[in-house]
Amino acid sequence: MADKITPRSVDYSQWYIDIVLNAKLADYSPVKGCMVIRPRGFAIWERLRDELDRRFKETGHQNAYFPMFIPMSFLEKEAEHVEGFSPELAVVTHAGGEELDEPLVVRPTSETIIWSKYRDWIQSWRDLPLLYNQWANVVRWEKRTRLFLRTTEFLWQEGHTAHETQEEAEAETATMLEVYRRFAEEYLCLPVIAGRKSDAEKFAGAVATYSIEAMMQDKKALQAGTSHFLGQNFAKAFDVQFQTRDGQLDHVWATSWGASTRLVGAIIMTHSDDKGLVLPPSLAQEEVVVIPIFKNDNKATVLEYANRVVQSLKASGRRVAFDTDDSNTPGWKFAEWEMRGVPLRVEAGPKDAANGTVVMVRRDTGEKSFVSIDDIAAVAATTLATMQKDLLEKARAFRDANTRDVVSYTDLLEFYGKEKKAKPQAAIDGESHEGTAEATGGYARGLWCGSRECEAKLKADLKVTIRNMPSDQQDHVEGVCCLCGAPARHRAIFARSY
Repeated sequence: MADKITPRSVDYSQWYIDIVLNAKLADYSPVKGCMVIRPRGFAIWERLRDELDRRFKETGHQNAYFPMFIPMSFLEKEAEHVEGFSPELAVVTHAGGEELDEPLVVRPTSETIIWSKYRDWIQSWRDLPLLYNQWANVVRWEKRTRLFLRTTEFLWQEGHTAHETQEEAEAETATMLEVYRRFAEEYLCLPVIAGRKSDAEKFAGAVATYSIEAMMQDKKALQAGTSHFLGQNFAKAFDVQFQTRDGQLDHVWATSWGASTRLVGAIIMTHSDDKGLVLPPSLAQEEVVVIPIFKNDNKATVLEYANRVVQSLKASGRRVAFDTDDSNTPGWKFAEWEMRGVPLRVEAGPKDAANGTVVMVRRDTGEKSFVSIDDIAAVAATTLATMQKDLLEKARAFRDANTRDVVSYTDLLEFYGKEKKAKPQAAIDGESHEGTAEATGGYARGLWCGSRECEAKLKADLKVTIRNMPSDQQDHVEGVCCLCGAPARHRAIFARSY
């Protein structure tokens, strides 16, 4: 309940952990850095997973599955790829009581093992394109972890496609970025900025990486999905060639793209409040909870009436919880269901039963309304649709209010200031997490010359990075770099990030 939640204004990091634990979304694992996803948390993942999977299949993609163990030699074939992942690799050297002839890497991502099979499956242009996706777990040995946001093992999807031409692969990269953008905004109520990553921030082994970036309530950015144009890098590393339409040999063109359980963390940090979890109706395990309010002398009457409400809602397709537990007070139940993030609460007492009405309460605003039982299904549907829209607009308004145009390094210094470090939080069940710095800044929008030196200085001075270069910017920009004053090449979004 609310008294279990540290206010955001006191410690945003602890507020987040309190919600994850008290809303029973996840818990710490006996294995350091890993997490146990509890049923309520997994229900959120299932709903977003199923919707994203539906959208993938609408764009012609098929699901497959590849092994989680990858020969070390596979990663070594793509030098930039293995260099980028080497600090995070978990390596198996012994199995079955014997030392392995070759170490196996526990999957950090699957490009290498997938491309080893594409070499067997692709001989001609007629075999292309391959539009495959897999839902899987991956392991990256993270030093600093936080439930959902960054864990040693996490769940995700990774798409891997093979194409006949560069143009086709680049079009696929753009298509999947747009799938992520629309999914984030339409289904998760996360307003995002889609754009290209800088070379310093791109995926190891990619020619170009694109991302969608969302702003959390502490004004930090969170990368919510990525789409990579891999060029012919992996095809050359694994010698995946095909006979072209004119009878020549060429290497296949590739993409990869992914999103993970990090999205659950993004939803929590974007929408929730000091009472607990706030969920878009699209993601809620229960859209409505019906709570009967009774005493011993009217219990049967109220329960019968409340059950009519439940059946009416279920008949209209709503996901409904019916809380008939009489071991806790109505007030306790209200707070508990608020903690869980159920979008609508419906209260039914003896007066409501006599009048043929209920009290409906929105989780996001606390707004109460009296609704006739005859209208309950229609009003619930309308209210849930309105809530879905309002959550997106509220998050977009917050992002826009915390976005500033900058023209100089002085502007950046003023906007972000020197990061003030909070005292480290106490360990929780053996896991530690960082205290959150004072919330300063947000998104800075400015011109950039494209220099890695400027980018590195910004990161070193202010712990601010270039999140991406928005896709909707003009091809040509005029002006000077806000970091060094040199002629600008790009318009960029700067932010501190997770």
